[in-house]
Amino acid sequence: MEKTEVTIEAVREVGPDTVAVDLETPEGFSARPGQFVKLETEVEGEHVSRFYTLSSPDVEERFEITIAVDPEGTLGPWIANEDREGETVTVEGPYGSAYYEDESELLILAGGPGVGPAVGIGERAIEDGGDVTVVYCDDEPVHEERLEALREAGATVVVTDELADHVGSYYDGQRTFVYGFGEFVTEALDALEEAGGDPDDAKVENFG
Repeated sequence: MEKTEVTIEAVREVGPDTVAVDLETPEGFSARPGQFVKLETEVEGEHVSRFYTLSSPDVEERFEITIAVDPEGTLGPWIANEDREGETVTVEGPYGSAYYEDESELLILAGGPGVGPAVGIGERAIEDGGDVTVVYCDDEPVHEERLEALREAGATVVVTDELADHVGSYYDGQRTFVYGFGEFVTEALDALEEAGGDPDDAKVENFG
């Protein structure tokens, strides 16, 4: 989809310095959990843009992105204000190849803001009858209500700071998804290889 203006429908806190933002789904927009979009707007006369991964299981009427707000940033603090509801931003995409494609057995490794795509994919896969394990590394977890709902729906959800131990415990040949910043991605792929998996077969999104 080319650049399209959409409405910010809701902004809500989902953890420390983190918000979930619901955006109107424009006509013709189609995306899978785990893909990402480019969001653009003007902040105090400056054109700003960032890429954000979907954190909703579908995009039928609205779709969600999860934003870790850097106080020194520009777009994050601007959009985190609830007063933004009803304003418009420009969206382009979706992009990315590390997304859910109806896999029946999934191991999702998420670090920090990688929990956004993790919960979206997990919810969609559970709805489709899949077997889902989420291993999430963060000392200040976000989306805790959705993680608990995933547990109640039958997913295995682990919140930890010892990634390697849990990859070895839960990897059993599933399609593996990895979302997070570079250091986490490297650690996750090393742990996957140590557990007998092939890092080249994993679906990976490195946030930089």
